[in-house]
Amino acid sequence: MPAHTPPSATGLSARTRIIGWMMLLVTLALATEFVIAARVLTERAEAEFNRELIHEGDKFRDFAERAVDPVTGESYRDVGALLADYLAEVVPNADETLFSLVNGQPAHRARAEPPVRLDTDPTFVGRTADLSRPESGTVTSAAGPVRYAVFPVLVEGDPDRGALVVAEFTAPATERVNSTVQVLVVVSLAALALAGLASWVIAGRVLAPIRMLRQTAETVRDSDLDQRITVIGNDDVAALAHTFNQMLDRLQIAFTGQRRFLDDASHELRTPITVIRGHLELISEDPAERSRTLALVLDELQRMNRLVDDLMLLAKAERPDFLDLHQVDVTDLVMGVLTKASALGDRQWSVSRVTEHMVLADGQRLTQALMQLAANAVRHTRPGDRISMGVRVATDRLLLSVTDTGTGIAPEDVPRIFDRFTRGDHGRRGDGTGLGLAIVASIAHAHDGQVLLDSAPGQGSTFTLDLPLVRAENAPHNTADTRLSEVHP
Repeated sequence: MPAHTPPSATGLSARTRIIGWMMLLVTLALATEFVIAARVLTERAEAEFNRELIHEGDKFRDFAERAVDPVTGESYRDVGALLADYLAEVVPNADETLFSLVNGQPAHRARAEPPVRLDTDPTFVGRTADLSRPESGTVTSAAGPVRYAVFPVLVEGDPDRGALVVAEFTAPATERVNSTVQVLVVVSLAALALAGLASWVIAGRVLAPIRMLRQTAETVRDSDLDQRITVIGNDDVAALAHTFNQMLDRLQIAFTGQRRFLDDASHELRTPITVIRGHLELISEDPAERSRTLALVLDELQRMNRLVDDLMLLAKAERPDFLDLHQVDVTDLVMGVLTKASALGDRQWSVSRVTEHMVLADGQRLTQALMQLAANAVRHTRPGDRISMGVRVATDRLLLSVTDTGTGIAPEDVPRIFDRFTRGDHGRRGDGTGLGLAIVASIAHAHDGQVLLDSAPGQGSTFTLDLPLVRAENAPHNTADTRLSEVHP
């Protein structure tokens, strides 16, 4: 027997897998969020630097257009004075510096102290000194990356060349972006931890009924199919438990029927085998005795063959392809069965009632069932007794009946008369296999119907196939019943 995993280990593994996959997906989503957030914040900071540089250029242009020299009261004629007066008026941000160049040399600087003096950096000054048109770019300094813009200036009547240099130090903004992302990371990790803990608890509660179902399944053995799961609630898990209980019900019925079937079959087959072996062991050399022994053996073998055929038929009744459904005229069906059954014995054969209907059914199986009932009636009646067949429709039911005036069935035999290998007592013993009525019941069940029995000792019996009425599509039918008081084949 295979070893069973401890329930706690299995439950823990399932919960761990669920939480693990969920946390992995959430972690990937958060990591993607961090990357996107950092990218968006960085691009916003760079856009803000660009807007600030453009803004400073626009402010300087406005100043140059409207400003006048405070000494002469006229427009500026000195580029250096223009730049100096502008830098004296402007107030730069904490991460910003402005200075002027005149003929390629630093001249004036805004009042705020910058993180790094770019106007004293010969490399940077040399890079921006000879520009004749506005230019922007990024350089590296001791304070980190710097975004800069150079705006060349020419004043009419002044041969000197001037330029306004605006520089934005990006390191503080980058640090703010990184700080924001770090806060997001910390908050997200805390939320992830809380979500993981909550998911662990919730998953445990969700998986608890499934663990119970698995534990119950582990305790089920072929010798003990009585275990069932207690169904609580009406959610999907409760529906699963209910379905599992229904499966156990079907398994219990199947195992019980299989065990009883094997016990009965072995008992029924043991008798003819014993008879055959006994007679073969004691077979005489006398030709006449040998002939009688062989005839007896052949008769027992024929009975065994019939028994095996009946067992095979009952086994096929459990298969989905047992029936071959097609249009069946029930009147023709009953009349055909009556014609065939009349050869079974010297009885008064008649049809009690017929109705014209085309139904969807397996005509051959219904014929087989009615023939079994007819043969059963012959075995339990005497020559001259009456056996009648009939068919009628009641609401949405199709009723096929076989009635005899034989010995009848004792009330105590009725509950088990359709069981396999069952033969009635009180005068209803015959030479059959005990499978005939079981075959009839199987054919009825295959049609989603049942077999009804109305009988009393000494008053005969009526067996009725009670089937759902399934009319054949587009088949003409007449719902009127026709009583035939006496119709002989």
